[in-house]
Amino acid sequence: MRVLIAPSGFKENISAEAAVIAMAKGVRRFAKNANLVLLPIPDGGEGFARSLVRLCSGQMIRTSVSGPVKQRVPAAFGILGGKRRGTAVLEISAAAGLRLVPPHQRDPRKTTSFGVGELISGAIARKPKQLLIGCGDSGVNDAGAGLAAALGVRLLDRNGNPIASGGAALARLHSIDLSRRNPQIARTKIRVALNWNNRLLGPRGVSRIYGPQKGATAAVVEELEDAMAHFARVVKRELGVAVDKMPGAGASGGLGAGLHAFLGAELCPRFEILEEFLDLDRAIRNCDVVLTAEGTLDGQSAAGKVPAELSKRAALYGKPVIAIAGALGRDVRKTLDAGIAAYFCIQQKPGQWEQSFEDAPKLLADATEQVVRLICVGRK
Repeated sequence: MRVLIAPSGFKENISAEAAVIAMAKGVRRFAKNANLVLLPIPDGGEGFARSLVRLCSGQMIRTSVSGPVKQRVPAAFGILGGKRRGTAVLEISAAAGLRLVPPHQRDPRKTTSFGVGELISGAIARKPKQLLIGCGDSGVNDAGAGLAAALGVRLLDRNGNPIASGGAALARLHSIDLSRRNPQIARTKIRVALNWNNRLLGPRGVSRIYGPQKGATAAVVEELEDAMAHFARVVKRELGVAVDKMPGAGASGGLGAGLHAFLGAELCPRFEILEEFLDLDRAIRNCDVVLTAEGTLDGQSAAGKVPAELSKRAALYGKPVIAIAGALGRDVRKTLDAGIAAYFCIQQKPGQWEQSFEDAPKLLADATEQVVRLICVGRK
C-alpha cells in the first residue's frame, strides 16, 4: 500500500512536521511494509519558514520582536539556500500568532502586528531579492497597521497624530504617509502565501469569522467590522488600492490587505507558492490514498484549508483523501461536499478536548492506525 501522509499542523499545539511523524508511526503499527511518502504541508502558519528552510538547505536566524500584547517574544526568519539563495522567508504567527496572546488578554481591539514589521525589517536587512511571508494564524485584527508602523509607515488621525495600536483604532485612521517607509521594501519582491478565500469584510469577513476565537464578543465583532470597513475606505482614498473585496485580504486579521496596501506585496494562494517547493501532484499520482490532518475540521475547512485543497488535487487523479482532526466542529459535513472521502477525530472519549490537546501526537498516531486498519479491511 502506498500512502501519502500530508498533514497541516494543529494550531497552538503540534506542527505539520510533528503531525507527519505521529501519523507515520500509526501507519507502521499495522502496515509495516507500507510505502510511505511524508509531506508536511505548512499552511502559512507556524512552521512555514522552518519547512521551507529544511527543503532548501537554508538556515533560521533567531531574533526577538514585540508580541501581540507588546511583550518581547523570541522569533525567527529563514534564509533559503541552494537554488533558492537570495530568498528570505518568515511567518506571521512567529510574531503575532494566537498562541502568543495569553487567554486573559485576548482582545483584538488592542492586539498589534507591530512585531511582524520588526521581523520583516530584520529579514530585508539581509537584502534578499525576494521575501516569502506565510500568512496563516494570528491573534490580531489590525489589518497590518502595526507592522506598517514598525516599517516607517505613518497612519495618522485627523489631527495628524499616529493612531493607537489594535483593530479598534482603525476607526480613527484619516491619512497614510509612506514617505518614511523602510527603503529596502521597494528593492525586495514580497510574496504572501495565504488562504485565497479569506475576505476582509462582510458575513464571511475576517472580523466575523475569526474575531470570536481571538476574544471578540458579538458587540466587539461589529465594532471591528466597522473599523475595518473604514480602514478600507481610507486605503482606497489615500493609496488608490481597493482591498475591500480583494481575495486573501482578510488573511491573518487583515494582514493580507495591509501587506498589499502598505508594502506592495503580491498576494498568492498558498498552494501556488508551496508547489514551487513540494512536488505535490507527483506524490498524489503515485499513492493509493492520502492521509491528512488538521487541528479542527469544520465548515470553514471546506474553504481553502489544507484538507480541502488536497482533496481537490487528489480528485484529479482519482485518489481518496481521509482527514483526521483534533476536533470536529460545526458544519463539518461540508468537507465531504468539498471532496474529502471521510473524516475521523482523535478524541477517544466524550469531553476529552483538554486531555487530547495535551496528548495530540499519541492520539493522532492511534487514530491513524485505526484508519489504516479500516483501509486494509476494505482492500481485502
